[in-house]
Amino acid sequence: MTQIGEMKIISGSANPQLAKGISEYIGTELCQTTVKRFPDGEIFVKINENVRGSDLFIINPTCPPANDNLVELLIMIDAARRASAQRITAVLPFYGYARQDRKDQPRVPITAKLVANLLVTAGANRVLTMDLHAPQIQGFFDIPVDHLYASSVFYGYLSKFNLKDMVVISPDVGGLKMAATYADLLGTSFGFVAKRRTDATHVEAMNLVGEVAGKSVLLVDDLTESAGTLQAAAKLCRENGARTVRACVTHAVLNEKGYERLSEGFLDELITTDSTPIDPHGLPITVLSVAELLAEAIIRICNHQSVTSLFKIKGY
Repeated sequence: MTQIGEMKIISGSANPQLAKGISEYIGTELCQTTVKRFPDGEIFVKINENVRGSDLFIINPTCPPANDNLVELLIMIDAARRASAQRITAVLPFYGYARQDRKDQPRVPITAKLVANLLVTAGANRVLTMDLHAPQIQGFFDIPVDHLYASSVFYGYLSKFNLKDMVVISPDVGGLKMAATYADLLGTSFGFVAKRRTDATHVEAMNLVGEVAGKSVLLVDDLTESAGTLQAAAKLCRENGARTVRACVTHAVLNEKGYERLSEGFLDELITTDSTPIDPHGLPITVLSVAELLAEAIIRICNHQSVTSLFKIKGY
């Protein structure tokens, strides 16, 4: 069996701070690599250490610029395979293209499946990821996938609030299962907002199901980019008498429009993780680290141990 001493960790350029936190928790150094761009933009990767026979973990979320970070990850996997690493685990704290997980209109791709195929073709032997936009994406792989949840990290932070007057709200119908999970975890009631998307960046919140008057509302979602869904839901909750409105979002891939909407003040706080790099820009954004969670999973994978206990909170 491969032992913990044979573990090696490589970081891409997408989120080096998270990779550093993971390696520090484990107590190992990141492998030295060279990543640079040719004048035409092509990516060059070189692993500067011997990884032959190693249990190699390559950390590179496919956050913006998504295409560059995805290709960089694929090239790193290929370099590791050709360097005779014994096992290669692609660690994607944020799995990009996950929203394109089905053919919902004619002549469109299922890009989440394409990315899965690319990772396997490049040489990945397994995947470690967190809070997939669509959990069924695990089924797109014919290699092992360890799917972690950030709820344990959020629970440690949320438990300091008065949970008796809190209600968990999903900002759309699709996230109702996630809202129910958080409500069970926190011991609160839950509800949802029915929305209508007018275009790629604008959302209209239409109806609210759930009692929020005089309550502290917690919106939960896996991903936000332009913050349109969060803003519409937060505004509707306030119009229905919510006392405070916070949002828990695992992956905050915020663009300029997202920061602009957050600055309008409908949300009292956005709680997110460092699965992707994020700059609070002076806004009420709290960033919780998932380095320890990912590091524990890496240790257990390396030691051929179960990662199931990482999902358990309060005995669940």
